Amino acid sequence: MTTFAALHHTDTPLLLLPNAWDHASARAFADRGFRAIGTTSLGVAAAAGLPDGTSDTRDETLRLALALGSDPYLLSVDAEDGYSEDPEKVAEFARELAAVGAVGINLEDRLGSPTLHAAKIQAVKAAAPGLFVNARTDTYWLGDGEGTLDRLDAYQQAGADCVFAPGVTGPREIGALVKHLAVPLNILYTPTGPTLPQLADLGVRRVSLGSLLYRRALGAALEAVGEVREGRAPGGAVPSYDAVDALSRREAT
Repeated sequence: MTTFAALHHTDTPLLLLPNAWDHASARAFADRGFRAIGTTSLGVAAAAGLPDGTSDTRDETLRLALALGSDPYLLSVDAEDGYSEDPEKVAEFARELAAVGAVGINLEDRLGSPTLHAAKIQAVKAAAPGLFVNARTDTYWLGDGEGTLDRLDAYQQAGADCVFAPGVTGPREIGALVKHLAVPLNILYTPTGPTLPQLADLGVRRVSLGSLLYRRALGAALEAVGEVREGRAPGGAVPSYDAVDALSRREAT
């Protein structure tokens, strides 16, 4: 079992995965003690001026993985749907991620064919056996939850190391998923949903923050510029120039 996989199987604490959008944000999370960090496809897409969830950010995602994958934390990459409908092309992208130091990949089904998504998972595990596959279904994110168990069953049988159901927030539904699954369950944190201790009590092993931190950072920037325009000093924490510059340097320790 790899170090990253082991973080999904310890009794406590559950794995809280902050999602970075550049080198500085990833380094800042690592400096706060997070051993594993994910990327956010929305942050990558927004920085590049591209839409999220349309398979247009393959190159940008790989460049970010190249920048982050050699650092001392464990990196899991949000690869949307793998940027292709061809399982072999998805597998090639997975090989490229593993080559630059990533230890995990997140693949979403977008409510498409579960058979195709399972084939992508199988292709990735064959091409990069050490890459931890987090298989996401969008049944709650884009739908009403119907078919969740069937899809997650197909994905864990295809070799997924963890399964992800963003959008599910009900304790009863989460608990039922945990009891049904043979692999760890990943939940997307939402401020209006269960707390981390409550999710841990339900048996959830991994909690992702998705685009929350990126959106929160953008919201703080908008608040600050509004306060300045209104003649007030902006509130909130502001890292110094030197601190951010240090985070941006790859040789930083």
